[in-house]
Amino acid sequence: MNVWPTGGQRMEEALEVAQKYYLHDVTMDVIARQKGTSRSTVSRLLRYARDAGLVEIRIMPPHSRSHQLRSVISDAFEVEVEIVPVPATATSVERLERTAIHTARFLNSVFESDMIIGVSWGTMVQAISRCLIAKQTTNSQFVQLNGTGFSRATGSHYSGAVMDAFGQAFDAYVWQFPVPVYFDSAETAAALLRERSMQRIVALQQRADAVLFSVGTVTGGVPSSPYLHGYYLDESDFRQLGEDGAVGDIATSYIGPAGSHGGIRMNSRTSGPDLDRLREVKYRICAVSGDHKIEAVVAALRGGYVSHLVIDEITATGLLEHLG
Repeated sequence: MNVWPTGGQRMEEALEVAQKYYLHDVTMDVIARQKGTSRSTVSRLLRYARDAGLVEIRIMPPHSRSHQLRSVISDAFEVEVEIVPVPATATSVERLERTAIHTARFLNSVFESDMIIGVSWGTMVQAISRCLIAKQTTNSQFVQLNGTGFSRATGSHYSGAVMDAFGQAFDAYVWQFPVPVYFDSAETAAALLRERSMQRIVALQQRADAVLFSVGTVTGGVPSSPYLHGYYLDESDFRQLGEDGAVGDIATSYIGPAGSHGGIRMNSRTSGPDLDRLREVKYRICAVSGDHKIEAVVAALRGGYVSHLVIDEITATGLLEHLG
């Protein structure tokens, strides 16, 4: 006989089951086998999750707000758009997590055997790496799009864990990019990236069938990404970004408000990808959540760097308001 969980344990079990059923499309029969329980117990946990407010089910008619947002953004920028429904009361963390889950599901539908996917590491992509749905592939590869370290800090452990998660989920080979995020000079950057070992990775980046990234932001000349501020760039770098009109970055390659990357001096010192080549990739998947990302994602859309946008409903509404 099943022992029914009580109190907080019951809430945790209901949440776990609801996430599998509603977010990852796992059937009740499969969940029951995974948990070693009955289908009826899983059904009762799902009902409890709904009654307790853990699950919000909304009927989305054809002319709903999400449909309108998708249509307007898609037409304006000629991109495929996935609007992630979120309640008006959702916190920034909840919005990010829901966006990550939707992006992981989309990636699962795109990624097949014999594909190469370039991945830019950061907060959003780390969240996506925690939501990946395992899928068996063969001869598939993930390649890191930007470097991991600098003289005062290193992101190698952090980025390595993110890349490993993608490799394990798809049984794919992982190529890390063991160069600095930023170089001290453009000459150093050019010399190191000419090395044969680095050229092999750059070649893989440029052969990618898909790329997955979010956008970084520059507000008042200060990048918002936590792995940049105070460790990789100093105040003179921040000022230079502001002087050059940078509003955001894609894998630490910077862009201005119209999407151009020309004239931004920091780009000669970054390990980020060639954005002109990035435009040629078939699937350019950008996942965005947060009002502070709006200016940067608009720039990325204007520059043609995005083919598929996954964005939460609140951020999408702000994006349209920004466009006027």
